[in-house]
Amino acid sequence: MVMTNRCNIKKDHFIFSTIEELVPLDHEIRKLERAVDWTFIYPEVKDLYSSFGRPSIDPVVLIKMIMINYTFGINSMRRTCREIQVNLAYRWFLGIDIDEPVPNYSTWTKNYVRRYKDSDIFDKIFKKILGQAIEHGFVKPETVFGDSTHVKASANKRKSRSEEVELTKKKFEDDLLDEINKTRRESGHKEFEALRRTEYEYDEETGEVTERTEKKTIKQSITDPESGNFHKGDHEECFAYCVQTFCDTKGFVLSASTVAGNVHDSVSFYDAYEPLCEQFGNKIKNVCLDSGYKTPAIAREIIENGQTPYMPYKRPMTKDGFFKKNEFRYDSVKNEYVCPNGEVLKYTTTGRNGYKEYKSDPKKCKNCPMLERCTNSKNHQKSILRHVWAEYMDRCEIIRHTAEWKQIYPQRKETIERVFAMSKENHCLRYTRLRGLKKNQHQALIIFSCHNLKKMAGWLK
Repeated sequence: MVMTNRCNIKKDHFIFSTIEELVPLDHEIRKLERAVDWTFIYPEVKDLYSSFGRPSIDPVVLIKMIMINYTFGINSMRRTCREIQVNLAYRWFLGIDIDEPVPNYSTWTKNYVRRYKDSDIFDKIFKKILGQAIEHGFVKPETVFGDSTHVKASANKRKSRSEEVELTKKKFEDDLLDEINKTRRESGHKEFEALRRTEYEYDEETGEVTERTEKKTIKQSITDPESGNFHKGDHEECFAYCVQTFCDTKGFVLSASTVAGNVHDSVSFYDAYEPLCEQFGNKIKNVCLDSGYKTPAIAREIIENGQTPYMPYKRPMTKDGFFKKNEFRYDSVKNEYVCPNGEVLKYTTTGRNGYKEYKSDPKKCKNCPMLERCTNSKNHQKSILRHVWAEYMDRCEIIRHTAEWKQIYPQRKETIERVFAMSKENHCLRYTRLRGLKKNQHQALIIFSCHNLKKMAGWLK
């Protein structure tokens, strides 16, 4: 067979076709166009534009540009505009003719700064696409899977400073304080006024007393102060944001919330869980979470909402060679613990952190043959802590041994873990080029909107 050489082929051909004819009928961009009626954007952004002045860039074009950006993982608006210039499928999607100029990359930036950054348009886009998937019957919210993933911030980890910040109040603190004071009243102890310590400063000139909440010192980025210092497991220490996410069994993202990277999963859980419950309510029957969320407060929240928590085994934080807490039998009727040697640990008090304290009789423990495996305290007294909401954790342990748990919990790797993997690999969730919490929340909503849209478009006939 003779070798073909096309080096001298001229590239000045005329093409007498329309863009509609040149874009293949099975192209993915056509599926994205059919999946959603994009005209819903006009009434949502109408109030952001003036009634007079020069004509603006079509807002649908601007929104579709950012959708192209994240759907196809381009990760740069400048590069996205260059791709649109030469990609006929992108031009067809945007409604831009072949000889029509593409909006400059700075046009999107200016429109975001002047119009969209303080609006809820990205939340509405996310809800619209999710609503379409619900109408088609693709979303199955009976069982939801929650987790968070970190997104590396656009911040130099070597540029930081120590900053003293006030501790924020957790959402369950009022309920926890009521429960603590209830147990203290029943045992004849004085009630607490607040869960954390409070500092008071007296001004001698005015005679006023200023109340200050407890503070802590954190490592704060100079480049992006709203990001947080993230260091977990084998991950490299860096400044990052964490995206708390819930999805269903089909992999559709139902709720997402962005927080600083130094916020624990058990704290950011509520920011995504509460909107999820508001939208789906009684449709949610099961909530599947990993061990980072296995706290009394979260277990109580889920069970009180009439849902079943599916959480894994969490290894007790006990030193090697000592009895584990579950080897001490709890008597709920007498409100006391019984040690492996048959001795009783009686309730003494409830602390400000929400834990009841049970202590043994040191005179009996002193000559116990199991003392070395029980405690190494100087006064030979064993102490056990039990949270005031520990019964909810006990419920989680009972559920963990059921057949339903064995069926539902392993699905995490096929649902929420796959959502994160696909979003990081295909939709630019691994890193962020934006700075500030609000911008990164908008980015997360757009990324998961693209994820849901792509999934829905592929399933539609």
